[in-house]
Amino acid sequence: MSRSASAAEPTCSHAALDGFQTDRAFLGADHRRNERRTWIVMGVCVVTLIAQVLGGLVFHSMALTASGLHMAAHVAALLVASGAYALARRHASNPAFAFGTGKIGFLAGFANAVVLGITAIAIAVESVQRLFSPETVDYGSALPLAVGGLAVTLVCVWLLKPTEHGRHDLNISAAHLHLSADAMVGVLAIGGLIAGQRLGWAWADPAAGLAGAALVAQFAVSLIRRASSALLDINPSPELTAEVRARLEADGERVVDLHLWRLGPGHNAAVAVVEAAAPQAPEAYHARLRGLEGLSHVTVEVRTAKLPGCP
Repeated sequence: MSRSASAAEPTCSHAALDGFQTDRAFLGADHRRNERRTWIVMGVCVVTLIAQVLGGLVFHSMALTASGLHMAAHVAALLVASGAYALARRHASNPAFAFGTGKIGFLAGFANAVVLGITAIAIAVESVQRLFSPETVDYGSALPLAVGGLAVTLVCVWLLKPTEHGRHDLNISAAHLHLSADAMVGVLAIGGLIAGQRLGWAWADPAAGLAGAALVAQFAVSLIRRASSALLDINPSPELTAEVRARLEADGERVVDLHLWRLGPGHNAAVAVVEAAAPQAPEAYHARLRGLEGLSHVTVEVRTAKLPGCP
């Protein structure tokens, strides 16, 4: 936890300078591991994409070609996630980033959430069109393809499962949800294909598509909310804020200003202005905040409460 204090006005005030934060690499605890996992999963998706597209060209199968192009969306999402990890790591010590590069992952998560939202809209539009203008489905060819695609997706979902330490890492969560959503859509698609093949319900396939679109949209909205709250510096934890305030006011002081925001996965910063009739040194206030989980950067300004007649 960093320990620093800003100087207050020289009149009727007191403050001390208590050092500066030198390490601003506010990256997630599993940053390198998550980076490796996203590159591995992207490699799996690239191999699958090439195999499906080549198979489509060789066997003149539009279904295989379409499945390969769909896999390209996974590759793009994983490329964004992997690139964000690499960029954040390489520039972790770059002084141009005032509070480090921890938020690059949130930006990547937001981008992938937007892609998920666009995907949901595209699936919904196509499904509605097929409800009103049904097309002949080759169930015998489509089912094995859907099952194979689902198998690959499930392997990727397992490889990207966030760890306990990585629960705050929105970048890995976004990539994981992207593939999880696709897996659920795959399950719905298989159900719709089976219903169409065995029961003759031509509407089952597009209906499954609509259900999948709704599911993907729900994931997208959830991710957009989480990412935007971090990018817009919305208070990440009212409970942590209340604890910081309570500790700083433990001896009758008054916190006149307090801000808490997220710096990166599992890292939060706090800036506080403490006012007291007989204020302690800033070090004492930093000591009160030691041990708070997730609090990685602290700045405390200490002021002497204005006395009667003091300007």
